[in-house]
Amino acid sequence: MKKRDKIIYWVATAWLSLGLMSTAIIQVFSIKTEGAGGVQNVDHLGYPHYILPLLGLWKILAVIALLSPKRPLLKEWAYAGIFFTATGALYSHLMVGDAFGLMAPALLYLVLIAVSWYFRPAEKKLG
Repeated sequence: MKKRDKIIYWVATAWLSLGLMSTAIIQVFSIKTEGAGGVQNVDHLGYPHYILPLLGLWKILAVIALLSPKRPLLKEWAYAGIFFTATGALYSHLMVGDAFGLMAPALLYLVLIAVSWYFRPAEKKLG
């Protein structure tokens, strides 16, 4: 693997992990914030509050899987899970007619997921 590819992988994975952890903390503790993943956002989209801690827990587990050495199958599941979460968020924002600014976090997640997945090292890929 080229050094450039490793740098791209780690930058994308680090940003993805930081984003996931920051929203996970907001969700696990049901913090009232106007940012992505907060209680107001969930209210706006019409989802019940009880979904927040579960989503937050899943994001924390995804970060652990992404940053753990080896375990390629677990990483594939993590990438799939956060992809489904991000596309679900994007779809929800589209359905309620939100402006681009409210969709931007989900789009950024999708870009980071794709870049991190594409540039992952060989030892992090399924055989």
